[in-house]
Amino acid sequence: MKISLGLLLGLLCGTAVAAPDAKSILEQSDRARGGGLPGIVWEIRLASRDGAKVDEAQRLLVKAVDDASVAETFEPVRFNGSKLLQVGRNMWLTRPGLSKPIPISPRQRMSGQASNGDVAATNYAKDYEAQLAQEESVDGEVCHVLDLKAKHNRATYDKVRYWVSVKRNVGIKAEFYSVSGKLLKTARFDYGNTIQYAGQRIPFISKMTIRDALIDAETVMEFGAVKVQKVSAGEFDLGQLQ
Repeated sequence: MKISLGLLLGLLCGTAVAAPDAKSILEQSDRARGGGLPGIVWEIRLASRDGAKVDEAQRLLVKAVDDASVAETFEPVRFNGSKLLQVGRNMWLTRPGLSKPIPISPRQRMSGQASNGDVAATNYAKDYEAQLAQEESVDGEVCHVLDLKAKHNRATYDKVRYWVSVKRNVGIKAEFYSVSGKLLKTARFDYGNTIQYAGQRIPFISKMTIRDALIDAETVMEFGAVKVQKVSAGEFDLGQLQ
């Protein structure tokens, strides 16, 4: 059977259009961790362990819109009222008794293996350039493997290798690297929550387990009470942070 040149070109073009796009994959996966939504509120509980030593648990309330988020600490009591504000590439910390907010880095550790940037809404599509490396199976689930490179030094990590489920469009595994290529931490993600957005039920993260790459230490972040809702711009006003 003969195939015309036009038909052949059409088939080839159709295949090219259907090929997965790294940026689109990343944008879709961000929604399941708070990125790219019109406004979202959720609660985080952090539990950290370093060997046999267990740190005091923390509880925070996070509000986020696009590339801005604010996390307020309620437990432990001695940190009650502390706030972590992120607007674009900048982040500040304030707590009762401080005269003014302190500029901090998203890369600084907040608790155990969790960095400040880990508790903010995930917006990998804005912070990283993505390249599609290959496909791999993780626990029997086919995943796109993305190599992410930070667009600026305010990103939480310099490089990330990210496994995104082909079927569910959620990130299920990550490796975090320094600029020199040293593996710093690994993470696994669970999606036991769901949210309603644009007439769809979207899976939302319920747990993130972060492990140190060199020592026996880990931090578990559990996410609950998740709601998509409008958040006032005043929540992200540095002048009102106190």
